[in-house]
Amino acid sequence: MCTDMAKKAKAKQAEPMKLFYIFYNQERWDNWIKTLDEASFEPAEGEEVSEGEQMLFSFTEDITLSVLKIIRLYQNGRFTKEEAIQKLDDVEIIVMTGLPEGELGEIIGSLQLSLLVLFTACRKYLEGGFDKDIKTLVKKGRGIDEENLEEALEVAANIGAAVVDGATCCAKYIKDNVENPTLFDEWLIEIETMSNAMKSLAKFDEEPGESS
Repeated sequence: MCTDMAKKAKAKQAEPMKLFYIFYNQERWDNWIKTLDEASFEPAEGEEVSEGEQMLFSFTEDITLSVLKIIRLYQNGRFTKEEAIQKLDDVEIIVMTGLPEGELGEIIGSLQLSLLVLFTACRKYLEGGFDKDIKTLVKKGRGIDEENLEEALEVAANIGAAVVDGATCCAKYIKDNVENPTLFDEWLIEIETMSNAMKSLAKFDEEPGESS
């Protein structure tokens, strides 16, 4: 009997510990929106980038990191695929639904479009079966007409999933001198943000009770 109890205790210890961890919530989103609403998007004299644009970049990084923490913990065995998808859904509902009024609404709408690839790529990674030939995928994506949004997103999501899986992208494919970048270019920029975020999360792991 003692042996059976010991086996059960050992099996219980081997189970991945469940986490109660809030990756992103409505309050966090609302605070960012309020900060952006108060920021100026006109560059100060002598400056190329406005305060608002700098904050918007930090805002994007914050969302990207929060989402990829879910993926990283899935990779660490702390979440099942189903749990990771549910947590991804929870964040997506906050980030991708609703817009503030006025000019900020247009800015956030554009941000939501670029973040489509973040959520789609993470789902594709969790489901598996994605292509990993980055060079071919970028060439294919650039050849798709902008009107074919779903097809272009599918290609970009493949690239993003490969990056989450450890592939390198997309700095050398981002065209800095393009005055009017396509949506595919915007997605490559977001995937580069994802790539940097995954590098920063290389040693990331949450213990129950921790928060950040």
